[in-house]
Amino acid sequence: MTPNPRPRGRFAPSPTGALHLGSLVAALGSWLMARHRGGDWLVRMEDLDPAREVPGAAEQQIQDLAAFGMTSDAPVLWQSRRGDAYAAALQRLVAAGLAFECRCSRSDLAATGGIHRRCVAGNRQRPAAIRLRVPDQVVEFNDGLQGRQAQSLATDVGDFVLRRADGPWAYQLAVVVDDAAQGITDVVRGADLLDSTPRQILLQRQLGLPEPAYAHLPLLVDAHGNKLGKSLASMPVDPTAPGPALLAAWRFLGQPGQPFAGTGAVEAALARALADFDPRRIPPVLHATLDEPVSGTVGPT
Repeated sequence: MTPNPRPRGRFAPSPTGALHLGSLVAALGSWLMARHRGGDWLVRMEDLDPAREVPGAAEQQIQDLAAFGMTSDAPVLWQSRRGDAYAAALQRLVAAGLAFECRCSRSDLAATGGIHRRCVAGNRQRPAAIRLRVPDQVVEFNDGLQGRQAQSLATDVGDFVLRRADGPWAYQLAVVVDDAAQGITDVVRGADLLDSTPRQILLQRQLGLPEPAYAHLPLLVDAHGNKLGKSLASMPVDPTAPGPALLAAWRFLGQPGQPFAGTGAVEAALARALADFDPRRIPPVLHATLDEPVSGTVGPT
């Protein structure tokens, strides 16, 4: 019998700016869940879209995570250096007839709400994207925090892009290839990516890759319901004084006490937090503000 793999989680930010409290919640939540299970925690830099990147942001994010006491247990994986692996996976899908060239634009697909079910491109000379041919089926999975999930990919998503017409690799393909390459067993991330999970599970099945367990943390939003990372109220956290931001993230995750209060080494504070951490206290809600009560509701184990 093959032994169970060592638990392994990850945090995968995009280098589009400084770490903010919303991204710190995701980092701390994934770190706590991995360590709680006695596993490793890795950092992956999702630097696939140079047009959106802020120069120096990736390096600063890694430094800031270290200042908050969280460092990767393996060398940071940079998606911008992984093109050969993505190309190999894409070629397998194309060769199996599961992926195809598509020249449809957003305006071409306007009549179907952007959902692609067949090519209707008005301009056949336009550069081609590569899409996955989505079967007419429902993908179901059990989320560790949000419970049972089901999505009809054909009606809700359509044939989705694996490589954009202008060249960059799509997130859905890259994340699946890299989770498998890094041996990720548990994906803990924000609820904004819950909708992407069925697409990733389908790709894992079509490529014959392992399916990790998924748990989607509540998304930190501002008073108007906007994701904090895109909000005018989103401010970078201060790595020179990690305690207040870590405490805010800890409380947002529904955990009691104040392990990050006062002064002292951040590593010692994280050790205290880990000893008190209970994933059942994380609220099974999709989003919340810091002003809303997040404790007292126990999610699925």
